[in-house]
Amino acid sequence: MKRFYTLLLTTLCLSGTLMLNAQRYVTEEFTDVAVETDIIYGANTTVLPVLLGAAPSIRPLNLDLYTPAGDTETERPLIVMLHSGNFLPQFLNGSIIGTNTDPYVVNLAESLARRGYAVALADYRKGWNPSPTATQEEKINTLINASYRGIQDASSCARYFRKSVDLLGNPHGIDPDKITIWGIGTGAYVSLGAVTVDDYLDVVIPKFIGSDINGDGIPDPMVIPFINGDPKGLTVGVNPLTGDTLCFPNHAELDANMAPVYSSEFQLAVNMGGALGDTSWVDESDPPMIAYQVPTDPFAPYNEDILIVPTTGDLIVEVQGANLFIPKAVSLGNNDVFINDTNFDDDVTASANANNGGNEGLYPMVRPNWDLTDDGMDNPVPVEASPWEYWDVTQWSTAPLGQATLDGAGGPCEGIPMEFCNWHLISSGSNPDMSFEKASAYQDSIINYFAPRACVALDLPCKSAYLTTSTEDILVDVNLTISPNPTSDIVNVSVRNQEFTNVEIFNVAGKMMIIDQGSNRLSTKIDVSSMPSGVYIMKVYFDEGIATKQLVIE
Repeated sequence: MKRFYTLLLTTLCLSGTLMLNAQRYVTEEFTDVAVETDIIYGANTTVLPVLLGAAPSIRPLNLDLYTPAGDTETERPLIVMLHSGNFLPQFLNGSIIGTNTDPYVVNLAESLARRGYAVALADYRKGWNPSPTATQEEKINTLINASYRGIQDASSCARYFRKSVDLLGNPHGIDPDKITIWGIGTGAYVSLGAVTVDDYLDVVIPKFIGSDINGDGIPDPMVIPFINGDPKGLTVGVNPLTGDTLCFPNHAELDANMAPVYSSEFQLAVNMGGALGDTSWVDESDPPMIAYQVPTDPFAPYNEDILIVPTTGDLIVEVQGANLFIPKAVSLGNNDVFINDTNFDDDVTASANANNGGNEGLYPMVRPNWDLTDDGMDNPVPVEASPWEYWDVTQWSTAPLGQATLDGAGGPCEGIPMEFCNWHLISSGSNPDMSFEKASAYQDSIINYFAPRACVALDLPCKSAYLTTSTEDILVDVNLTISPNPTSDIVNVSVRNQEFTNVEIFNVAGKMMIIDQGSNRLSTKIDVSSMPSGVYIMKVYFDEGIATKQLVIE
């Protein structure tokens, strides 16, 4: 059977045409990744014990931090990444995924870290009532509250990192003003809520109103601040019926004006295969958004539909997908940073633009038709959730743990021979042609679409490579020397008394060919031996502006 991964080919073509010279945040500048595990970013109440008839309990909130090994940068942009998992523990959620050590999530984090990012794979609280004996309202109510707790945890994580910079001397080497939240699957529901739910009143809408629990004849909201805490997790929440504290504030110090000392905000949001609770949450105050979604995803609607929970197959509540919330963000101007004075001239952008209706930031991952049955005929893939996922086929086809867990829980494989019902087959239902090669192709395209947009949204050093105009001052009285000029291999760049940072070389069409990044310095050497002969423009960046020189390569 022949399967051609067009996204992988796109990635290869992209890397072959840019000729970028170790462009941090865009290409993989680092070889190895350092990992610090089980960093505690807070603690809060989990309701998981309630499923076993016990009381809620306190659990630590932990994350694993991935950074480029050997990096000397002390202020890296940070990505807080949230895994999928249906708000239940692995296996109990009907899946082999659901942790911050899921292989495909780790692979994604490592690839971003090799580009120079700090990536925090953050766990968040789980727990809701999927029991067949639960009423529909109980399922909706407990699932909405699970998402609300996830939003609180994501907000607490942002505050933890900012507090660590302020009080602990920045032990993680992050830039507190450049934090991205990146959600996958269930984690994307959380990440989208974290950047759009600005006020408790956002969640007081008809579909999140339940029955009358107070007996006053008025239906009550499913989330109530004095019980559940505020959306950012800044206030205490206590269940008055049981006395259980359901929300403990983390890093919630207030200043003299009673405002939070540490911000819960994110500067960029990324969605992979999730949906938004309601598009009414999107407003002008939200950060830029990037969304990747398979239009045939059965668990996160691309447009508007009733959310289906993979755990039970239940229809829960109406949500809106990327094809609705990204256009709204674009119409409000939230994604203007991707549009104004930018030029993303690459194949992944062309692939996205061919299907996104002109909505910058939306990448519909339309699936091809393949011969899945080896009968010489193409078979359309009817549903697919996450083509970027992969798993070990041998392990999940034969591992006793998987079979025992399913059978022990009275799952779909109970009493069925393992070869006919196992975790691999169950997972393949929404990823029928899963492979590491396929997942890698999708992840490469995801990162290659994200990278240039992050450059401009987060104002990173790579930003200038994607700008069509510059508002920076042109310096004319700088003692800038480049030699030899003409050259065929090495060019020396030097100044006498004004330190510079980056050096960029553009062809006559305005396309950046090389970037030499560095902190304040008086000289550098650049290897141009791989560039075609011709006339080029060199830009040298100073604090006060930029200086330009013509460079001839023989």
